[in-house]
Amino acid sequence: MADYKNAEQYPDPTAYAALKKIEREEQSGFFRPLVYICSPYAGDVVTNTKNARKYSRFAVDKGYIPLASHLLYPQFLDDNNPEERELALLFGRVLLDKCRELWVFGMVCSKGMAVEVERALQKGKTIRYFTKDCEEVEVLYAED
Repeated sequence: MADYKNAEQYPDPTAYAALKKIEREEQSGFFRPLVYICSPYAGDVVTNTKNARKYSRFAVDKGYIPLASHLLYPQFLDDNNPEERELALLFGRVLLDKCRELWVFGMVCSKGMAVEVERALQKGKTIRYFTKDCEEVEVLYAED
């Protein structure tokens, strides 16, 4: 529920209006949150692309709008060219910032995936983990 006051208890009508709009959209049944799909791409590109499509469909079926940057950017950027790969990873990080959640699929975490997970942690995003068969798993972190 939206609060008219901010964390310091001052009136904040702009934030209040934005939060109320989000609440109305969510209640309307038309709202679908944006979720970032994080799964391997490099290596077995054919299988990994097929899997990313499956994971994206899974998100749609769960009521989300999937964003799988590794399905988009290889269409016109060369993943084997280090400069273009870095550009694609940068674009992905920008898009991740727009998503409500990061969904990590599979039991292998590539370097690119690790960067996305770290970014999501820095931004305070919800991170959910799934097997390659789209079964959600709980991940336990060791305390420092």
